[in-house]
Amino acid sequence: MNKKIAVLTSGGDAPGMNACIRAVVRSGLKTGCDMYVVYDGYKGLVEGKIEQVDRNFVSDIINRGGTILRSARLPEFKEEAIQKMAIKQLKDFGIDSLIVIGGDGTYRGARDLSHRGINTVGIPGTIDNDIASTEYTIGFDTCCNTICECVDKIRDTTTSHQRCTFIEVMGNKCGDLALYSGVAEGVEMIITPDDPITDENVFNKLKSLKGGKKKHSLVIVSEKIYPNIFEFVKKVTQETGIETRAEILGHLQRGGSPTSKDRIEATRFGIAAVKAILDGETNICLGLRNGQIVRIGIDEALEMKRQTHPELLDAIKLVNR
Repeated sequence: MNKKIAVLTSGGDAPGMNACIRAVVRSGLKTGCDMYVVYDGYKGLVEGKIEQVDRNFVSDIINRGGTILRSARLPEFKEEAIQKMAIKQLKDFGIDSLIVIGGDGTYRGARDLSHRGINTVGIPGTIDNDIASTEYTIGFDTCCNTICECVDKIRDTTTSHQRCTFIEVMGNKCGDLALYSGVAEGVEMIITPDDPITDENVFNKLKSLKGGKKKHSLVIVSEKIYPNIFEFVKKVTQETGIETRAEILGHLQRGGSPTSKDRIEATRFGIAAVKAILDGETNICLGLRNGQIVRIGIDEALEMKRQTHPELLDAIKLVNR
């Protein structure tokens, strides 16, 4: 009897998810499995939005952003009764294995299903790069490139008007998007949760720049650092005398065709997830460490604390000081 494997995407969408779905489906079919997809994440799983697919289902999606399986949040999935509804749907289709693509919240759902007898494997998919058990998450590279493209354009106007521009980027509570894009763009300041900086130090650094030859500056800020970035830049203008504006890139950062790096890593993760299922693994997630894909227990992964790249932390300190 063929093994039946389903795949879903959950949480925020990320470029490269489609490439991963493609790899999961085609790898599963190649090894003789019956492959299924679940639409709308865990919400769709509870509602029975499950479909058996063939190779053609994932044709021409490797270069598409977002997720063709769509995504939806379901906070109620932590409830036992809701989980049992999801398991019933899987059993009605004869599915005993589930591959999930998403972040920590997605992993928690997979862990709970595993405890109830479903074989589960998690794949890290989030633009924020905020999963502690892996050095890299699907979508991060594309998002960084998108931010850099936006900053390049904003730089033109900032330079022309000799002003300061604060650019707020995504990341939730993780500063990697700001850190990596800030280093890549050579901005004047990078403000993230990883290197807290007082308002007074911000003002002083900008004043020192104003006193030199450079008459414009760019500052990249992680979201949630300032409750209202527009109000903060007003304060910057008042304290420094520098015309200062704010730009929030928002959901623009999530979209777009995935970079080659995201397509390649997503494909590797997809193939490795199917192999893990066939090896009898459950309640694990995959991670990238030193270029190699590793398997980690989800319970262990959820307890890990994220660590920022030490050399980039040194870089941010040099920039900000």
